[in-house]
Amino acid sequence: MPDIFVNYRTIDEDTGAALIERELSRRFGSERVFRASKSIKAGRRFPQELLTAVRRSSVLVAVIGDRWADARSADGLRALDDPEDWTRREIVEAFESGALVVPVLIGRATRLNRRDLPPELAELADCQYLRLDTRNAEADLARIGDDLAEALPQLAEAERQISRADGEAGAGTGIGIGNGPGGSDGGVVRAREYHHLQDGGVSNVSNSGTFINTANGPLHTGSGDQNTEIRHGSRVTFNGDGGNYIERGTAQQRFGGRDGDREDRGR
Repeated sequence: MPDIFVNYRTIDEDTGAALIERELSRRFGSERVFRASKSIKAGRRFPQELLTAVRRSSVLVAVIGDRWADARSADGLRALDDPEDWTRREIVEAFESGALVVPVLIGRATRLNRRDLPPELAELADCQYLRLDTRNAEADLARIGDDLAEALPQLAEAERQISRADGEAGAGTGIGIGNGPGGSDGGVVRAREYHHLQDGGVSNVSNSGTFINTANGPLHTGSGDQNTEIRHGSRVTFNGDGGNYIERGTAQQRFGGRDGDREDRGR
């Protein structure tokens, strides 16, 4: 049973509705968020599916763009004035079932005026609205989710359960950082993601090997000799496999043997 019903007009803001639905589904679980094009399965009768979902939902999110109020039906009349218009029917049904109705204004859409709405929808103009601006989408989507979680305790609990499940799943798929089984000092760092924040230089991540971040000179990554003329007229000779960057001075380095006598490091 869904907790949230996403109401929208296809020719107005179907993209905004999809964005909102995906964020709410991520936070609270897909089964708790109803959006017609996602939730109605092939072959099902959409009139019954829509009305049943609205009646069972605790909140209806009315997604309203700048074309929402003036959209026209096939006969050229304003769609909101048509009792059979599905956007209108869903909102009226939500009011009649006692659901919380939250208008979300998209982009340039302005606050609704009771005088511009049919009597059956006039109440919508009195509902406190939220806003979604694509230039501030991340913060606006977070605000929408936060407000719904505050209004519906079951959503807040669903989000906590998802967070706990993610944490438990991540605990067994971490990354060890350092040398040896427990890292350089015997400890193990586990995380779902590892972000290297070093700017420049050479570093090592677990058993993944050495990487060079923000290098500005020649790298030797194959086999054989590399003779490179570098700054200030110095010469560097690289023998064997490995990666090096020398900024100043002269270096002679050897990695393993020339004839395949390098130490075999199994992976």
